[in-house]
Amino acid sequence: MYAIIESCGRQYKVAEGDVVFFEKLEAEEGKKVTFDNVVLVSDEGKVQVGNPYVKGVKVEGKVVSHGKHKKIIVFKMKAKKNERKKQGHRQPYTKVEITSINLATAKKAETKATEAKKTETKTTSTKKSEAKVKATANA
Repeated sequence: MYAIIESCGRQYKVAEGDVVFFEKLEAEEGKKVTFDNVVLVSDEGKVQVGNPYVKGVKVEGKVVSHGKHKKIIVFKMKAKKNERKKQGHRQPYTKVEITSINLATAKKAETKATEAKKTETKTTSTKKSEAKVKATANA
């Protein structure tokens, strides 16, 4: 199972257990992060595409660490003017481990199963009470 999520202006393909580097997120290390903007979900060949997002699907992750990428050199030069400017830049990131992909259909199936069990117990209890009423009427 994998999902494509949208975060920080980019799209990321994630699966459970993946470690992904996002742009700097405002979350402390060890805290849970939830991504609601799920563009696509693929589960055992079944693909759900959102318009623009898939409803009811959430991707949860845990912040592992914060850090900075390698330094890149920004060098600006104007020819024939003896003007040169050298500058470095390190982009901050947040390292996130994806813990789970929660589907809306799984929740609906669970609620339907619990509702079916409740109605089944109600019908059996009403049948028993009807049998008792008939037995007392016959006696």
